[in-house]
Amino acid sequence: MKHKGILIVVSGFSGAGKGTLMKQMVRCYENYALSVSMTTRMPRPGEEEGKEYFFVSKEEFEDRISRDGLIEYANYCDHYYGTPREYVERQLERGKDVILEIEIQGALKVKRKFPTAVLMFVMPPSVAELKKRLEGRGTESREVIEKRLKRACEEAEGIEQYDYIVINDALEECVKEMHSLIQAAHHAPVRNEEFIEKMKKELSELK
Repeated sequence: MKHKGILIVVSGFSGAGKGTLMKQMVRCYENYALSVSMTTRMPRPGEEEGKEYFFVSKEEFEDRISRDGLIEYANYCDHYYGTPREYVERQLERGKDVILEIEIQGALKVKRKFPTAVLMFVMPPSVAELKKRLEGRGTESREVIEKRLKRACEEAEGIEQYDYIVINDALEECVKEMHSLIQAAHHAPVRNEEFIEKMKKELSELK
C-alpha cells in the first residue's frame, strides 16, 4: 500500500545550521524532497535562484498571496518568506516526505492547516555557539547579527509548541536523529487510520 508523504517543518534560530542539516538529509536519504521557499530579500553570496530560494519582488510575492498560491508566509527581518503550494502538494501525493525550512510564525500556520505535520526546532548547543556561528558567516553586519539574536529571544517563547527539539552539535549524528524521528512519525496512528480501519473490519469478520 502506497502511503502519502508527510510534511516536516524545520525551524531554528538563524545560525543554528538548519539549512546545512536539510541539504545533508536530502543527500543521505532518498525519500525526502526539500521545498524551496520564496523570499523578497536579496540573495547572499553563492545563493542560486530556485536552489536556496525563489527571489522575487514584494509586488510579485503579494500577488501570489492574493491567488492563494502559498501554504504559508510571514514577514521576518523586513522581508517576506513563503512556501509555494503546488510543489509541496505534488510531492506529498507521490509519497515523498517534504521538508519545509521555515521560521516559527509560518511553522505554526502550517500546523493549523496540516495537523499531522511534524514540527522540529533546531538549536545550537549554547547561545555562545549560536553567536559564534552567526559571526563566522562573514556575510552580515554587526547590526543584522544583533537583530537576529534579538529575534532568537522572541522565538524562544514559541519552542514548546514544536513536536521535537533537535540539538545540532555534530552534523552527522543530528541528521541520523532527525531521520529516525521522521520514520517513527510514519507509524503514528493518525497517519494510519485507513489501515487501522481495515484491520478492525477484518477482525470483526472473524467473530
